[in-house]
Amino acid sequence: MSAGENPSRDLLEIFKSPAQLKTELLAGLTVALALVPEAVAFAFVAGVNPLVGLYAAFFVGLITAVFGGRPGMISGATGALAVVMVSLVAEHGVEYLFATVVLMGIFQAFFGLMRWGKFIRMVPHPVMLGFVNGLAIVIFLAQLSHFQVQGSGDGGGHGMADGEWLPMSDLMIMFGLVALTMAIMWLLPKVTKMIPAALAAILVVSALVLGFGIETRSVGDLASIAGGLPEFHIPMVPLNFETLEIILPYALILAAIGLIESLLTLNLVADITNTKGGASRECVAQGAANIVTGFFGGMGGCAMIGQSMINVKSGARTRLAGIAAALFLLSFIVIASPLIEMIPVAALVGVMFMVVIATFAWASLKIMHRVPRNDALVMVVVTVVTVFSDLAIAVIVGVILSALSYAWNAASRINARVDTSKEGWKAYRLQGPLFFGSTTGFADLFDPQNDPDDVVVDFIDSRVVDHSGLEAIDALAAKYRAEGKRLHLRRLSPDCKKLLENAGPMVEVSSLDDPDYGVAVDYGHRFSQKEPSATN
Repeated sequence: MSAGENPSRDLLEIFKSPAQLKTELLAGLTVALALVPEAVAFAFVAGVNPLVGLYAAFFVGLITAVFGGRPGMISGATGALAVVMVSLVAEHGVEYLFATVVLMGIFQAFFGLMRWGKFIRMVPHPVMLGFVNGLAIVIFLAQLSHFQVQGSGDGGGHGMADGEWLPMSDLMIMFGLVALTMAIMWLLPKVTKMIPAALAAILVVSALVLGFGIETRSVGDLASIAGGLPEFHIPMVPLNFETLEIILPYALILAAIGLIESLLTLNLVADITNTKGGASRECVAQGAANIVTGFFGGMGGCAMIGQSMINVKSGARTRLAGIAAALFLLSFIVIASPLIEMIPVAALVGVMFMVVIATFAWASLKIMHRVPRNDALVMVVVTVVTVFSDLAIAVIVGVILSALSYAWNAASRINARVDTSKEGWKAYRLQGPLFFGSTTGFADLFDPQNDPDDVVVDFIDSRVVDHSGLEAIDALAAKYRAEGKRLHLRRLSPDCKKLLENAGPMVEVSSLDDPDYGVAVDYGHRFSQKEPSATN
């Protein structure tokens, strides 16, 4: 059983190691502190009360930490989802948002139960690099609003504000505190790893600001995070077809974006920690989390790459850190809001800037000139689309570009080695797959007018992949038939033979004695003395 498949065992094991237990709890505290401004900011983007974002961060974070497919991942309210919610909340109100989040969760759980999470393996590595780089840039841009007078956002979900920059004196203080936070996070691990560098930086900068009375923006200036325990709440929407028409498109889009971001983050964390994660299990956990969140007044959420990076970089490797982060966050809301609201925003911005540096795949810049140009283009396009549009579109565009690139390359590889036997038979030994992209090149290989009466097509190094390949074979056979000649197919793989048999009347499967067109199975056995030689 791989890591993360038995949550209760994982939690019991961690209590046997006091050092790791401390690491997990401190990592969870660090993550919880970083979650507060993010949840508040994304709630503002979606146009809802900050507590709606904080409750989402608690429920989604807790449930996915316990049941998710990857220990170490952190989930909560995210900007990628918030930007989709804006128009829904503006046009129909927050109650429709809660209903949408519930339906979104149902879709995600269904996808997981159908085990569709495995299709994330279809995302090529260049798309993954583009996703990581794009999200790093988005996280960076989201912090810039804290250097501005207003934080209303630019409508793009990236935290860019419409207001002016802070006065120069305030701006210099922000820059100084951010730089100090980053310096502590960089230097402390070289001295000791007893406490997570991010947590130490937040505590030191907070102590300096409070101790010297430095005037700078704090968490409380963003919004009050004080509140009570979340209460069960059935979304107050009409239960009719009209409501379904409103929320269904939003729910599908949110479900897709949430799962794509979560599964890509799962792969990223798995690579960093050198472990495996369950994609379909993560889908079910995300779905269950959003269903519960919708019934408790939360805006829904998914995996957060920034907070997940903070968590694993702090040394967390089990589910306890994620559980602790969610519980710490709830305690902030219910008990410790006055203390949390005193934390300077600059300290949290510094932490997120370090996350940006750790998240961005700097090695991708070095290999740009060494990888195929198509892969480099995919990386750049996915990065740009992630920044200026959203993650789901970026990944879809990247996968399509990669697929087209592969199809083009595969299509150009179709060729044949030609040989003629003593009896005058001509054999074409195909190389490369026969599919929609290579049918034109396939047809150009043959010369029905000048070829002998019997022509063999040898598929030992080729495969018939799709319906277009069958059509190409059928069209070629028709050309030879029109010339009064016979076309024989040799050494088809079992899957190709099955494909031809299932094609029905399109391709006739018979013996080589067919006067018009036959498929040769077990070529060497059916031909005796008349077998044409096909040299290697």
